[in-house]
Amino acid sequence: MNNKFKILIIDDEPDYCDVLAMVLQKEGYQVQECYKPKEAVELIKKEKFDLILSDLIMPKMDGVSLMKEVKKIIPDIYFIIMTAYGTIENAVMAMKEGAYTYTIKGNDPEELLKEIDNIRKLLMTNASDTPKYASAVNDFMLDSKNAKFKEALSIAAKAAKSDANILILGESGVGKEVLTRFIYQESKRSENQFLATNCCTFTESLLESELFGHEKGAFTGAVNTRIGRFEAANGGTLFLDEIGDVPLSTQAKLLRAIETKTINRIGKNDDIKVDFRLITATNKSLENEIKESRFREDLFYRLSTIIIEIPPLRERKEDLPDLIRYFMNGVQKSLEIGELEIDSEVMNLLLGYHYPGNIRELKNIVERMAVLSENGKVKMKSVSNLVAKTEPEKELFETSREGDYSLRDIRREVESKYISSILKKNRNNITLTAKELDISRRQLFNKIVEYGLKDN
Repeated sequence: MNNKFKILIIDDEPDYCDVLAMVLQKEGYQVQECYKPKEAVELIKKEKFDLILSDLIMPKMDGVSLMKEVKKIIPDIYFIIMTAYGTIENAVMAMKEGAYTYTIKGNDPEELLKEIDNIRKLLMTNASDTPKYASAVNDFMLDSKNAKFKEALSIAAKAAKSDANILILGESGVGKEVLTRFIYQESKRSENQFLATNCCTFTESLLESELFGHEKGAFTGAVNTRIGRFEAANGGTLFLDEIGDVPLSTQAKLLRAIETKTINRIGKNDDIKVDFRLITATNKSLENEIKESRFREDLFYRLSTIIIEIPPLRERKEDLPDLIRYFMNGVQKSLEIGELEIDSEVMNLLLGYHYPGNIRELKNIVERMAVLSENGKVKMKSVSNLVAKTEPEKELFETSREGDYSLRDIRREVESKYISSILKKNRNNITLTAKELDISRRQLFNKIVEYGLKDN
């Protein structure tokens, strides 16, 4: 759906333009870049855009002047100003002149993506704010020969019949959301909406708005009233992933919502009654987070009426043959290709690998194997580079040049190569790469710019 939404980026820094364009294109948006404001004005006369992202400070014509020129041509076009920390006050002034909002350069790009998605929804006349999960659970195979995973499935099936709060624990990529959707489908709320939110992708203020909603004018940029996830999930199921990353101040509001089944939109004191089934998940040890005073103990007990722990793939290797066949069958259907034969050497490699990225990594590896297959066969030469090395640091240091280099230079070289390798493995998926590196999307975004990895 995003591929019909067209965005024009205007910034006199080509590197920043390129990286931002890469992020937006990965989200499915059509993107065009322009480095000179005057050329952008002429471009807008010829082509139709849904949104313009413009830098505030540019030579010859600043972002506000550009916006005024553009709005003479297209009065109702959406405009977002991009600015640095030192010019936030000017960006707020730009909103008074007609900008939809502003974004701070170097911040987590997820904030910008959220604002763009809000604009996209405003332009969709037939879209629903509370879409139902319509398709079956088919991303992962919910069957196992492993005792631990069998137990997790058994608990999930029983828990689905109640409205008890469920906490799902497990490493990144083990399939926590897939198990959540299974619980939803088996529950009495399966005819109602399923809403999922990843808590670690939002800043504290944006997360509260995402969960509880806000009133028009509640804060700078709140140009419309917006219902939050709790309100939208009324009658259905709400899934909060990465619950361990929720700030303490928001945890207090979450606790109240769970205990009283009421919420307050930001900017409004009236209580709103909500009826929801809550499922949460995390890859963190909440017991340790409680000891370090980063997570409320009373909230933990509210969330963990039922705890389901999913074992990592390295602990259920007896399932690997079935999982490989399952994913291979799926990709053969999606690519509309005949049955593929996997070389015995390749199969041994797959069965012996440790899969730090768990089920998600296995699925990606199988998909790429199928794409690189030749004449109906998957051979070692086409897949050996798909499985991550167990000692990436050693390989990187071996490629470093000897000589009089500072520690900082060596660190930059190693970091740059490692980030590049993970980006390549994840096909430039910013979210997956940031998770694997255990850094935020904002940090990864800045590293890509710093090391010039946009063409990775």
